[in-house]
Amino acid sequence: MSDSDASGEKAQDGAGQKPDEESRPVTAAARRERRASARPSGKADAKSDDKTRPAGKAKAGDKTEKSKDAKGTATPKRDRKPKQASIFARLMRFIREVWAELRKVIWPNRKQMVTYTAVVLVFVVFMVALVSGLDLAFKEVVGAVFGS
Repeated sequence: MSDSDASGEKAQDGAGQKPDEESRPVTAAARRERRASARPSGKADAKSDDKTRPAGKAKAGDKTEKSKDAKGTATPKRDRKPKQASIFARLMRFIREVWAELRKVIWPNRKQMVTYTAVVLVFVVFMVALVSGLDLAFKEVVGAVFGS
C-alpha cells in the first residue's frame, strides 16, 4: 500500500505518528541504492560490468584503427533493388491512406458551413463590384483621353 491515501494525506497510526514502514529515500544516492537492491541479480551485475556499457566518445588524439578504415571507404552498394508492388496493390494502399487521412479531418457542422458559404459569397460579390467599378472607371478615363 502507498504512503498516501486518495485524499493526499499521509497515513498515520492512532498516536499521530507515521507507521514503522520503510520511508522513501530522500537523496539520489539512496534512491539508486534502493533501485539496485530491488533489481534482479543479473541486471545489477550487468551494470557494474564495464564491458557491457558503451564506450564514450573518442578524444581528438585517440584514433583507432577501426575509425581510420571506416572513413576511407565508400558505402557499399546493395546488390538488388527491392521488389516493387503491383499497380493494384499500390492503388489500394493509396486509397487506404487517403481514407485514413480523411478520417482525421475535422468536418464543419451545418452552422459553420452556412457561415463559411455566406462569407465566400459576400467576398465574391465585393470583388465583382470592385472589378466592374474599376473597369467602368478605366473605360471613362480612356474615353476622355483618346476620345470616342
